[in-house]
Amino acid sequence: MLVEPSLPGFRPIALVAEHFSWRFAKRFVSLGTPMMATQFFYMAMGFLDTAMAGHYSAEDLAGVTLGSNILWPVYMLISGILLAITPITAQLVGAQRNREVGAQLHQGLYATALLGAIGVAVIFVATSFFDVFPIDDQVIEIATGYLSAAALGLVPGLMYTTMRYGSEGLAHPVEPMLLVGTALILNGLLNWGFIYGKWGLPELGGAGCGVATAIVMWFEAFGMLALTRLRYFRAAGFWRKLKAPDVATMREIVRIGLPIGIGSFAGMGFYTVISFAIGTLGVIPLAAHSVATNIAWATFVIPIAIGSATTILVGNEVGANDLRGARSVVVTGLVISAFYALTISILLLALRNQVGMIYSSDPAVVSMTASLVIFIALYQLADDSQGLLMGALRGYKDTSVAMTYPLIGYWLIALPIGCLMGFGWFGVPELGVYGFWIALPVGLTVIATLAALRLYRTSRDENRIHALAGL
Repeated sequence: MLVEPSLPGFRPIALVAEHFSWRFAKRFVSLGTPMMATQFFYMAMGFLDTAMAGHYSAEDLAGVTLGSNILWPVYMLISGILLAITPITAQLVGAQRNREVGAQLHQGLYATALLGAIGVAVIFVATSFFDVFPIDDQVIEIATGYLSAAALGLVPGLMYTTMRYGSEGLAHPVEPMLLVGTALILNGLLNWGFIYGKWGLPELGGAGCGVATAIVMWFEAFGMLALTRLRYFRAAGFWRKLKAPDVATMREIVRIGLPIGIGSFAGMGFYTVISFAIGTLGVIPLAAHSVATNIAWATFVIPIAIGSATTILVGNEVGANDLRGARSVVVTGLVISAFYALTISILLLALRNQVGMIYSSDPAVVSMTASLVIFIALYQLADDSQGLLMGALRGYKDTSVAMTYPLIGYWLIALPIGCLMGFGWFGVPELGVYGFWIALPVGLTVIATLAALRLYRTSRDENRIHALAGL
């Protein structure tokens, strides 16, 4: 049963007064700030790839975009599964069992190698389906070249991600952040070299972007491996005797992580599908939708960081068997998220006529974008809250049921409503792109509500918490 309507004792104001903690607020800042920077660096890499390929030629931009629509969903699905490493590590740290973290990371790396190999196979199989669609042959050739090169970096890139999750779970997010910041600079230089043929490197166009991506992923993997020589990793037993693969431990990682990966994939897939649907409405609606989506993702970077910090802090408190402390983490995080959502909503509404100009000089696109930004402002509270609530559930390792919430909110509610209102099906007034964006706040509110109900029950069920923790 997903929704339990009876919530005895649920008093929001009283909960805030009882559980808000300045100590945890400071921890949110110390953990969340470098995580936020990490997310911004990754967004900047995507921007560099798109912009530098686009300045080479329109065909190369289309090819890199097409290839990215295969590479990054696969990467995000697997990295979502591996995110299980963070709550596992955080709970061990809270239980003062730091020296067991290294063994868990070893098994995580074994699982990474296996999942990464499957991911590479999926990418190469996916390229064979390009010919099924009416896509320009040159674009297909560029996309295939991009993917063939970038896929060679998938496994090491995921190895970096696994070790990064371990580092963050050990409350050391700064070191991976600095590494990704360096990788961003390297990515720009390699793109310049391999796309445009600078410094004696071959001029490969969009395919060169894939080569640069692969090299950067290898750089991140070796850089993160070097960071494991630092004291905090050594204290976690990372360099103790390497054990053979343990099927039971890897199965536990996948059990916790697979719902996270599916949930993330469901969200990404939803945005991909509605982009295709809006694309049938014309160039201006698609352009405005693309700009608005970029703005929406930019505003969500900080909530992602807050959600990740919530996972770690809740995991620490659960590991220490301080269940009241875990609830205080959630309440404190919700207050921070609400303050951020209110601030961003006000800024978006005030600047809605200007933000579109950053991306386009077409008056029609800028005008429509300004209207869509209103919807982004309206759903900030629901979107930011669900990001934190889902992060808290990860901290409790309560992921199996929560996996269904994005499927329900996005696919069973927002998508049908968007199609009904966007295309005017069954006599509903046709609202075009606005119909899809009206549906988004509805779906996000459903996700946030379901996550809140689940978290409220889990956080007060000591037996469930101990069973999920397995400590």
